[in-house]
Amino acid sequence: MKNREIVEKILSYHPHIPNYHGCDSWKAGDPEAECTGIVTALVPTVNVIRKARALGANLLIVHEPTFYTSQDGPGWFEDFPNRVYAEKRQLLEESGIAIWRDHDHMHFHQPDSIFTGVLKGLGWEDRAHVDHSTGCYAHYLVNLPEMTLEALCHHLMHAIGMNGLRYIGKPDMPVRTVALVGHLFPEDHGLKHRDGSPAEYSVQVIKVLEEQADVIIPGEVIDWTVLSYVRDAVQQGRNKAVINLGHLNWEELGMQYAAEWIGHLVGRQVNVTYVPSEDMYQFLLP
Repeated sequence: MKNREIVEKILSYHPHIPNYHGCDSWKAGDPEAECTGIVTALVPTVNVIRKARALGANLLIVHEPTFYTSQDGPGWFEDFPNRVYAEKRQLLEESGIAIWRDHDHMHFHQPDSIFTGVLKGLGWEDRAHVDHSTGCYAHYLVNLPEMTLEALCHHLMHAIGMNGLRYIGKPDMPVRTVALVGHLFPEDHGLKHRDGSPAEYSVQVIKVLEEQADVIIPGEVIDWTVLSYVRDAVQQGRNKAVINLGHLNWEELGMQYAAEWIGHLVGRQVNVTYVPSEDMYQFLLP
């Protein structure tokens, strides 16, 4: 089976996106090469590429960019040299590894392919539901048996494979409801107040904390909106918290799940292996 044929199966599995011109495309390698093995990974790091080569795989299915730009073209297009890019490109060429990015299609899938994997990996798939009632774009509410914030943090670190994490809240506070929400950037994402004026998304997440959730786990953060609200809430003695996993850690389990459904798509004719991209952060404590 050729690399191209496997990607065609993946695209047939996902819903069709009309007139698509996004980031999901080939980033490296030969689509017409016979596939010797598939690796799924959140990010095609240098170590992931090395592990794929050691496994004898020549197709990497990834979710995030390969070459450090938002546009994520299949190369380096700036007017200054990038020695890290050049060495990574050489490694890919020497390894004969092709990279296909599956980002927009995974999130367009119903239910979302990444967050299905996150919920499965955390053991929460039967405890979560999507809530559209807040006016935010869809987020997941997860109802848990009561535990402490500290216990929840340890569960996340163990399941994802993290070196540590940042949180705001009291370690011994009781947690019953967790909301997985989007990026807390100062944008409106098309949300509107009743009078038609823009409604900042991150401020709408405060409503989620006021009315529904004890803890939020956001995709990415800025400090001066929701996080500042939570800090004040904690200083007032309220049971509110934020767990900041970091965007890449947050989605890691989605690519563990991808190895499962891609394996079914190829009928086990090709080995499919999930390789963690691993936590990029180290933590220095005082």
